[in-house]
Amino acid sequence: MRRGFTLIELLVVIAIIGVLVGLLLPAVQAARESARRTSCVNNLKQIGIALLNYENSRKCLPPGYLSQFDSNGTDMGPGWGWAAMILPQLESNAVYQALNFSLPIEDPSNTARLLAVPGYLCPSDDVPGVWPAQQGAANGAPGPTVCDVSSANYVGVFGTGEPGVGGDGVFFRNSQITLKQITDGTSKTLAVGERADELGDATWVGSVTGAMLFPDETNTVAQPVPEAGASMVLGHAGEGIGPGQPGGDVNQFYSMHGLGANFLFADGHVSYLDATINYQMYIALATRAGGELVEGDY
Repeated sequence: MRRGFTLIELLVVIAIIGVLVGLLLPAVQAARESARRTSCVNNLKQIGIALLNYENSRKCLPPGYLSQFDSNGTDMGPGWGWAAMILPQLESNAVYQALNFSLPIEDPSNTARLLAVPGYLCPSDDVPGVWPAQQGAANGAPGPTVCDVSSANYVGVFGTGEPGVGGDGVFFRNSQITLKQITDGTSKTLAVGERADELGDATWVGSVTGAMLFPDETNTVAQPVPEAGASMVLGHAGEGIGPGQPGGDVNQFYSMHGLGANFLFADGHVSYLDATINYQMYIALATRAGGELVEGDY
């Protein structure tokens, strides 16, 4: 007599395999995310090395972004940001050489602004390759596109106010901060942090003159409020919102690694700051010379 599996036995085996796959899949996904998070940390460490090499040769950190301005303080361009300045230190000299820093970002000849720089992209974020930097319309809605720019996931820390002029952090308009001016200590001062596309756009290029940073129409994470163009390359700690916490401004910090974000400190080390970090400590870490006492883990 032939022997074989009965239908019930076959169904039991299939059920067991289904359970095993269900148990295994989360572990596989967790391992993949762990690898992606490690890659993100490595990106920030390389940015840290590049910034320190830049500071060593220029005797100051790169400006948050470069811009002339009129009598009202309004940016007049060209707008190039800190991440564009350190491209040679990141072994992306070909992209750097293709940029004409004497002309505005949006100049038609500066097509290299559309090039992807892998070291500026977090592998956990499915960010679009380029996005439109748009003017603001009279009703506060997005207006005409000034130009498209390449995406990034890392923005400089402006400090505690809205990004632009005279920040209390490491990067702001035409800044030339030296390590000696970071009197709170380079190991206790944030330099660069993550911003996932789910919160808001960012670019390595700089601040496109005349453009603003708008939340996407489908954005359910950030407040539906546009921000100044400086926010394209700079972020701030403030508004009572911790890093990676929903409900913040489109120009703050956010990641796809959970409720928190990776940050590069001015001394080159990288730490993950949880959204539940003591808020006063978060503010203290975002400033370069506030004189706050920062002790213990963060």
